[in-house]
Amino acid sequence: MNANYLQTPITYLKGVGPNRAETLQSELGIQTYQDLLNLFPNRYIDKTQYYKIGQLQRSNADVQIVGKIINIKTVEQKKGTRLVAKFIDDTGEMELVWFRGQKWIRENLKLNTPYVIFGKCNWYNGKISMPHPETELQANHDQGLKIAMQPIYPSTEKLSNKGITNRAISKLIQQLFMDTKGEFSETLSDGILHELKLLPKSDALFNIHFPKNQELLAKAQFRLKFEELFYIQMQLIAKNMLHKKKIKGFNFDQVGELFNEFYKDHLPFELTGAQKRVIKEIRTDLGSNAQMNRLLQGDVGSGKTIVAVMIMLLAIDNGYQACLMAPTEILANQHYLGIKELLDKIGISCSLLTGSVKKSVRKIIHEQLESGELHILIGTHALLEDKVQYKNLGLAIIDEQHRFGVAQRSKLWHKNEFPPHILVMTATPIPRTLAMSLYGDLDISVIDELPPDRKPIKTVHRYDSNRLKVFQFIRDEIKKGRQIYIVYPLIQESEALDYKDLMDGYESIARDFPLPDYQISIVHGQMKPADKDFEMARFVKGETQIMVATTVIEVGVNVLNASVMIIESAERFGLSQLHQLRGRVGRGADQSFCILMTSHKLSNEAKTRLETMVRTNDGFEIAEVDLKLRGPGDIMGTQQSGVLNLKIADIVKDNDILKTARYYAIRLLKNDLVMEKPDNLVIRHAYAQLVKYKNIWNYIS
Repeated sequence: MNANYLQTPITYLKGVGPNRAETLQSELGIQTYQDLLNLFPNRYIDKTQYYKIGQLQRSNADVQIVGKIINIKTVEQKKGTRLVAKFIDDTGEMELVWFRGQKWIRENLKLNTPYVIFGKCNWYNGKISMPHPETELQANHDQGLKIAMQPIYPSTEKLSNKGITNRAISKLIQQLFMDTKGEFSETLSDGILHELKLLPKSDALFNIHFPKNQELLAKAQFRLKFEELFYIQMQLIAKNMLHKKKIKGFNFDQVGELFNEFYKDHLPFELTGAQKRVIKEIRTDLGSNAQMNRLLQGDVGSGKTIVAVMIMLLAIDNGYQACLMAPTEILANQHYLGIKELLDKIGISCSLLTGSVKKSVRKIIHEQLESGELHILIGTHALLEDKVQYKNLGLAIIDEQHRFGVAQRSKLWHKNEFPPHILVMTATPIPRTLAMSLYGDLDISVIDELPPDRKPIKTVHRYDSNRLKVFQFIRDEIKKGRQIYIVYPLIQESEALDYKDLMDGYESIARDFPLPDYQISIVHGQMKPADKDFEMARFVKGETQIMVATTVIEVGVNVLNASVMIIESAERFGLSQLHQLRGRVGRGADQSFCILMTSHKLSNEAKTRLETMVRTNDGFEIAEVDLKLRGPGDIMGTQQSGVLNLKIADIVKDNDILKTARYYAIRLLKNDLVMEKPDNLVIRHAYAQLVKYKNIWNYIS
């Protein structure tokens, strides 16, 4: 079937019309025949088996039974009436019950005639009943199109109200198959079909909508999941390979004296094996004549900043400037102070540019940047302003990249005649499956070990009823000269409520930790930035022992002396947020603690999150659990949740299929990047169609 035919607007399909078309579009996003074809069932009801009444078990499964109705009566009940029919087969009897549509049902049911009924059974006082069963005369059932496994399609309340039931959608799909004679263009090469023993496209589509049995359904699902993941990987990997071929990068061929001097004389600690490996991977990219596009993942405290510093020195040794962009002023400021302290010793000039930098200072920064006098610029979104012009920007480092949009990143590209090398850093560990799907066009480096002097943070879960003991523990830690974070949740929908929780909490802490013995800082989203910074600064200088805050401290605040993190209502936080918050402590050499406070009422999912936090400090393990609990869309945050708008595959459950798809995509593109070999022409054509009709998800970066 011609792919263009499948782009026909859904209005033209028999049985649709303008009103239905509008509802299908608003509720399910179905605009074309192709969209309807790709509306895959959520689940299937197996109608291959017929049960006897005497065999029925107590379960919530739908069952199908052959028998006869021998009488029908109307029964009075508290409100209104119900219609009850006695249904028998040769092993027993049961009741069929209707609460709605009784008049029509009574007129249409035939007594003592074989029926096939279908539905869920209820047990009451040893009696079996089936409310609102599907009923079909056995004679009609035996003649009808045998859809042994009945597909159940996604639905919404509005669809049901407009009469677009599951049966109606199934009929529309049947109509589409009749119009197309069930023939659809193949989208995979003979080689791949043969090697993986995949069903042809037409057979796969037929068996996903009208499976004859479980085995064919499983084969159809595998084929279509593979295809979906294969084309996503094709797009990402082709993008990466073409990028390396086409986009030339500055060649940093020198490892010069700044890099060597810093490494020999000024490194504050011995690099871990993982840090050395990552620096080597990045150096290979920088000397390859292609523009680097690399993602650096490292758990909280794994030492990404020192890697960034070393790479910046490579850029400067080769005559280029570098910039580092962070998502918040606090984080940019912290990077600036840390990096300046490290690089002052070797005479590297470094400046900070954020929204609150005075105009007179900005002017000097702009001039020094254009003359090349300034080597490194660190800042927030302010780095992207048009006024910011470099003499020769060779390296751009982006911290916590998921907080920046694609458009913002591309602005950095255009600061030069050639795009700078790009290193994206994140302390949010991304599970491998997600990384392959979201950042398949970036090369990935991972720092997977912590510095040797770091003691793992001890994490415990305590209920609100243990609060007095927790407060005593805080007093003991403060006596040792330590500082404490107490964090409250902030959830947009209930900002007023959360603010009240925070203030109530603050007041009870102030009562238990009174002046002048204790000083408390408070930081929350409704404060003016200057007040926030003032309170933060007091805590950083050690003037206050306790910081009561909402999650504004989640990313990057670095207080070596803070050794206890208490998270209130911990059940209201996601796993990755809990892990990020825990990472605010444990930065010094002392033993640190994280205490998760909750009420006794906990959902099963909340229990899993808390148990995971207590069990492990490994961010990658936590990210895997988080992915299983929440799914990919949520993990990437709202701006990128549409990214994995997959039609049939699930990157968590179909991890193995994803790996297979990636292997085949890499193998094909390595041997035939432009897909011109005869066997690959069918893939080239399908790929072009996907891009043309935007059926391929336009991935990030």
